[in-house]
Amino acid sequence: MSEAKSDGWSAYQPSKTMWFWSIVGASILTMIVGFTWGGWTTAGRAEMLREQAVRVARAELISDICVHNFISAVNAADNLKELKSKSSWERDDFIKNGGWAMVDGLATPVPDAADTCAGALVDLKELPSVADVQTSS
Repeated sequence: MSEAKSDGWSAYQPSKTMWFWSIVGASILTMIVGFTWGGWTTAGRAEMLREQAVRVARAELISDICVHNFISAVNAADNLKELKSKSSWERDDFIKNGGWAMVDGLATPVPDAADTCAGALVDLKELPSVADVQTSS
């Protein structure tokens, strides 16, 4: 009796239609698994992620320059007190108006740089000394 079962399975020959739909189903399943859990991405999404990373990196770079410019200013302690007294939505305007987020050679401010700079400055417990700022340059 076990011989009959094994002969039936080994004698099975799927049709071309069955092969075709098996391949289509396996391909679709592979793509679903790849794009959801496998880390695959489309070219458009990869380009969008690259542009987003570039924007964040530019904002962080200009923010670091902004913090340095702010701390190096003559009246940095007074400016920091005034910055901390402002509401969160006014801080980036304070930084832009002070000119600390502008870099020579850039015609327009970098998006999100002033906001990132204001956040970094507000998080400071105390201003570093001017000597520390000059030696780190």
